[in-house]
Amino acid sequence: MTVHTPLPTRRLGTLEVPAQGLGCLSLSSFYHPADTADALRTVRDAVDRGVTLLDTADVQGLGEGERLLGKAVAEVRDRVLLSTKVGLERDRDGRFLGVRGDRAYIRRRCHASLERLGTDRIDLYVKHWAAPGEEIEEAIEALAELVDEGKVRHLCLSEVSAATIRRAHAVHPITAVQSEWSLWSRGIETDVVATCRELGIGLVASSPLGRGFLADSVHSTADLGPEQDFRHALPRFQEPALSRNQAILTALRPLARAHGVTVAQLALAWLHHQGEDVVPIPSTRGRAHLDENLAATRVELSARDRAAIEAAVPATAVHGDRYTPFLMGLVDN
Repeated sequence: MTVHTPLPTRRLGTLEVPAQGLGCLSLSSFYHPADTADALRTVRDAVDRGVTLLDTADVQGLGEGERLLGKAVAEVRDRVLLSTKVGLERDRDGRFLGVRGDRAYIRRRCHASLERLGTDRIDLYVKHWAAPGEEIEEAIEALAELVDEGKVRHLCLSEVSAATIRRAHAVHPITAVQSEWSLWSRGIETDVVATCRELGIGLVASSPLGRGFLADSVHSTADLGPEQDFRHALPRFQEPALSRNQAILTALRPLARAHGVTVAQLALAWLHHQGEDVVPIPSTRGRAHLDENLAATRVELSARDRAAIEAAVPATAVHGDRYTPFLMGLVDN
């Protein structure tokens, strides 16, 4: 039996977790056709390596992601923290319909998630985005009821504004905010990070490798998955933006070589150095990338190193929006 070095730990509010979690988006059919056997092995390998925070969503594979994750952790349920989301709606064909936060919807979706995950509690339940003008208080009150009933342990928000975080936290303590954060998605640094730290809320960095771009694996649209790959619809992965964004990789490669790491490890290490309250959740489909990602928790970067990385890839260097115009209207509200 292989004995692995324990991972460093971080704090998300009152919750102590390993410094890196596992995003399970790529285990469902969001990017590539799902391979259930490979997905199960990846999750179990991650748990064996000390990863306890496992993140999915009810819209990932239209429930497929939750069922797969529940099956993967059935024998080790008490060793892991399951995180899933509620609020973002898709139809049976996978089209995004919008965001909901009404009490009846949240309760119904929570019970469905519990059933698919095969568990009696969700450790970190994430309100998935907020619609423009949404009364976040109703959603948080509904989530707080689920906490009181023991069906949910901790609350989290995803991709919301600093003002919404304050309003939600006033209703019930928020443990963490999960938002896209990486060298090519730095919007939360404007005011969300400071607000979370003021309120004692942890930060879960989703898509920390830019949906695979910072893994140095997408150099043209031919490198994306088949037609159903979600990235085909994202402006940053369309031409001419994708070709222009290659300059980011060109700038990062020599910095990574100087540290004896990959571009992916450098990007993750940069996030790990953003604070003791930051937990990236990179997604991966295989053991090799899992090992590579976890090794980034031990990469040391000085203040000068971090400055050099940020100078090489300033926040303004990225071409294209993160999402389609419709979805962009549903984030940061």
